[in-house]
Amino acid sequence: MTRSFFFLCLFYVFAGAFFPAQSDADVFVYKDKQGVLIFTNVPTHQGFRRVIRETNGNVAPFSSTNGYEDLIQSVSERHQLDADLIRAVIRAESNFNSGARSNKGAMGLMQLMPDTARLHNVVDAYDPNDNVEGGVRHLKMLLGRYQGDLQLSLAAYNAGSQAVDRHGGIPPFVETREYVRRVLQYYDSYRGGGLRVLQQVQRQSAR
Repeated sequence: MTRSFFFLCLFYVFAGAFFPAQSDADVFVYKDKQGVLIFTNVPTHQGFRRVIRETNGNVAPFSSTNGYEDLIQSVSERHQLDADLIRAVIRAESNFNSGARSNKGAMGLMQLMPDTARLHNVVDAYDPNDNVEGGVRHLKMLLGRYQGDLQLSLAAYNAGSQAVDRHGGIPPFVETREYVRRVLQYYDSYRGGGLRVLQQVQRQSAR
C-alpha cells in the first residue's frame, strides 16, 4: 500500500468526524509532488479536485459500489443507459446489498418485485448479474414509456406504471415522492464526478 493511498483510506474512515453531515462545503483533494493527498474544504488552487459534494445542505459522500462497478459498467454499455443513473437507483433501492429483501417482497440490488422479475426473464433475483440486467431493462422500458421523463420513470419504478397513469404524474405517496427525490439526489452526486475522481485518485495512488 502506498503512502498516499494509506492517507486516502484514513480520510474515508474519519471523514464523518472532520466533515459532519451538516457541513456547508464541498471537500476537495490534491496530490502533492511527494504523492501525499491533501484534503480541504477551501481549495487554494486549481489542482484540487472535488471528492465529496454538498447537496441541498447535506454532504453526499460517493459511496463504494461494493464490487459491482464492472457489472454496472457492462450493463450500462449494453443497454445504453447512464451508469450514474444505475448506481443511483441501486443505492436508493438496496445500498448495493444483493441479498436485500423488502417487506413487500422486492428482491436484490435493484429490488425487483416477482412480477417484474418474471417480465424480464430474471431467473434468480438475488444473483447480481440477473438482477441488475432485469432492473436496467425495466428502467429503460419505463423511460421509453414516459418519453424520457426521468421523474415519472422513477415514480413508476417505485409505485408501478398503473399508479403513475392513474394519477397523471408522480403519485401523491410519501414513499414514492421521497424515493424520486433521493434517486435524483444520488444521481446528481454521481454525475458531479466524485466517484470517478475517487477511482482516479486510487489508481494514481497505487502507482
